Amino acid sequence: MKSEINKRLVGIAIFAVFATVVGTTIIFYSLFQRQVKKDLSIAANLLKDTHYFESVNISTDKIDLSTDFDELRVTWIAKDGTVLYDNDATAKFLNNHNDRPEIQEAFYNGVGEAIRKSDTMKKNTFYYAILLDNGTVLRVATNAQSLYAVFVSAVPIIVLIILIIIFMCVVISHLLTKQLLDPIEVMVSNLENADYESPYKELDPLSEMLRSQHADVLAAAKARQDFTANVSHELKTPLTSISGYAELLESGMVAPEKQNHFYQEIHKYANRLLALINDIIKLSELDRVNYELAFEEIDLFELATECVKDLSVNARVKSISTYIEGEKSIVNGNRDLLRELIENLVQNAIRYNNPEGKVTVTVKPVDDRICLIVKDNGIGIPAADQERVFERFYRVDKSRSKATGGTGLGLAIVKHIAELHEAKIELDSAPGVGSTITVMF
Repeated sequence: MKSEINKRLVGIAIFAVFATVVGTTIIFYSLFQRQVKKDLSIAANLLKDTHYFESVNISTDKIDLSTDFDELRVTWIAKDGTVLYDNDATAKFLNNHNDRPEIQEAFYNGVGEAIRKSDTMKKNTFYYAILLDNGTVLRVATNAQSLYAVFVSAVPIIVLIILIIIFMCVVISHLLTKQLLDPIEVMVSNLENADYESPYKELDPLSEMLRSQHADVLAAAKARQDFTANVSHELKTPLTSISGYAELLESGMVAPEKQNHFYQEIHKYANRLLALINDIIKLSELDRVNYELAFEEIDLFELATECVKDLSVNARVKSISTYIEGEKSIVNGNRDLLRELIENLVQNAIRYNNPEGKVTVTVKPVDDRICLIVKDNGIGIPAADQERVFERFYRVDKSRSKATGGTGLGLAIVKHIAELHEAKIELDSAPGVGSTITVMF
């Protein structure tokens, strides 16, 4: 960034110097032209006032202005354009001047001006002609450098100035960028300090955004670290059990009448391991930023009815009654993910219920929203744990959760799916009373 600022300042300085030199050269050359024309006008009028050329009968041999006007060319032209006198050349060898624009203009208007360029000499010749009282024309002329020649002559000075300006810009820009960027670097190093104020008020929005993103990154890193630790711990337990039971069976240390129990335990822990892996894969898929969802219009009541019917067998095994209530309710969502959400909520309601308990699933519109309500009269959730039940691997009753086959990821998946559908989740629960989870689409 500093090098970019330095380059741009140097570029601006070079452009500014070049533009200034060109602009001032053009302006001053214009002023110079006006001054040359004015000087020629004065010289011509002074010669006219001397009446030196009033008589056409004067002997031109007696006129000698070559030593009086070293840089001024004086030409006297007759009415027919014939050159009567020229202090820079022999008059009889000069062509008729009647075709010269300044001469024609002098005969017509009394005065005439012209500038003729010499590409070979890199000079401009300025002409000023004035009509005398006797009908002849007196013309004065002088040479001056052209604009191009003036500019070329100034090139060494321009180059020197540019080099000086570049050097000064490099030094100043280095100090300036350091002065400007040091507070920003300090601000970046204080992102974790909520009380630190940004050095420039224009950076307040950026500072808040960076601080928020920094906090989010740290939170995400911590969550991922915790998730990795929890996954390792959760996978280790069933794998250890499976390995232990298999080792005992392999070594022949288990009596034949007890082997069936060991096989059942291995099967139970294998199912738990499979459930964990499936939930971890599901969360990983949901975590992908570029996760593309195929949304469609879905009757949430119909989908919930299918889910409750599919899970009714599991409920009857545990002596839990399941009910479905509501009406046709259309939402825009992904059918597979919504099925996953409903099944997780209903499974949780069944898993953490009491024998002879009941689970009621209701789908209906409430205040311009489609609500999915899963209610049970199970063990309930203490108020202190209600804010954390949607965290990954968080269990209110760890021993019961593992005994019932819970992975601790079900509600985390529900929360993720709800966020993908821009839905809001509310939890109402009390120990010994039961829980009600409402998802509002």
